[in-house]
Amino acid sequence: MPGAIQIRCLQTIGDREIQGLSDVLIDCVEGGASVSFMLPMTRAKAEAFWRSTAACVARGERFVLAAEDATGAIVGTVQVIVQQPENQPHRGDLAKMLVHRRARRRGIGAALLTAAEQRALSVGKTLLVLDTASDDAERLYARQGWRRCGQIPDYALFPNGTPCATTIFFKFLNAPLHG
Repeated sequence: MPGAIQIRCLQTIGDREIQGLSDVLIDCVEGGASVSFMLPMTRAKAEAFWRSTAACVARGERFVLAAEDATGAIVGTVQVIVQQPENQPHRGDLAKMLVHRRARRRGIGAALLTAAEQRALSVGKTLLVLDTASDDAERLYARQGWRRCGQIPDYALFPNGTPCATTIFFKFLNAPLHG
């Protein structure tokens, strides 16, 4: 796998990236991921989301990383929301960690997570937080040194409308401010 996947920070998100990112988002939602969208997951919904995200990237509010395979196809993505309230300049939110089902179990999620952490630290973030409704993702985050805070029942819905809990995690990217 190393060398076969390249992680790239998307400075701009053009039509090619929107198509690839939309493919990943649609696949994940159709696979049952609770990532803010309900079925049916249309291409129009996915593209509108990524166009809005592109505008956030252009304003410097977040960064988006893409995992590309040897052909240049986007097979995974993650975002860090860096724009936070003025009393939280050290914190970022990890969001939309997505890997296409055909590319899972190859270390792509771990590579995206490591790259996101490094990029967040490089822009001055020392604490990241996230929430997830996925048992597989929980195991990944724990393996990568994230700390579990707890779980909120019925926090959101799976794409089919079934309620789901979310688990909150955090990670200090350097020496913690507090214990």
